[in-house]
Amino acid sequence: MTVELGWIDVRPAPAGPPTIGTLGPEGTSSEQAARLLGSRLPGRPQIVLKTTYEQALEALTAGAVSHVVVANAYRDIHHFYMADDIALASIFVMDTPLYGIARRADGGPLSDRPSLVTHPSPRPLLDQLLATTHQLSEVATADSTSQAAQAVAERRYDLALTTEPAAARNGLRFISRLRPIRMVWSVFVRT
Repeated sequence: MTVELGWIDVRPAPAGPPTIGTLGPEGTSSEQAARLLGSRLPGRPQIVLKTTYEQALEALTAGAVSHVVVANAYRDIHHFYMADDIALASIFVMDTPLYGIARRADGGPLSDRPSLVTHPSPRPLLDQLLATTHQLSEVATADSTSQAAQAVAERRYDLALTTEPAAARNGLRFISRLRPIRMVWSVFVRT
């Protein structure tokens, strides 16, 4: 369950029916944040999930979406703040869905040196969540935690650092404790 902790609007919402772009696929923390934004906008906004935040930005500048939601933990968020054709409209604090390390539910014994895939932003959680008995053979990156879960479901990696919704959607089970991330989210609109 996500928790909304605070909201600051700094620019009026654009006119017309809202459409919200963010990082997908389904099951990402960004999708949950976009749904929270959608609950505050008029009508029933469509959520458009993109492979990367940059693709969501392209959709915004092209007018295909009216809003883009970006996690402030995203390492390249500065590009959004520095762009001269978009502007910050709102910021809010929201707990993410629960994060943990998951594997295929139907998997056999785990390798002594499993491979793991994660989005780069939550990677610091590995030290908190990975059992000291596991020494990883590889840590690969994916464009989202949902893509990481999908890669494990497709047997390309042994473990994923992912969210509870993405794990459920991909038939994974957690082998670590779970925890949310209290995060700031930025909402951008065209100028």
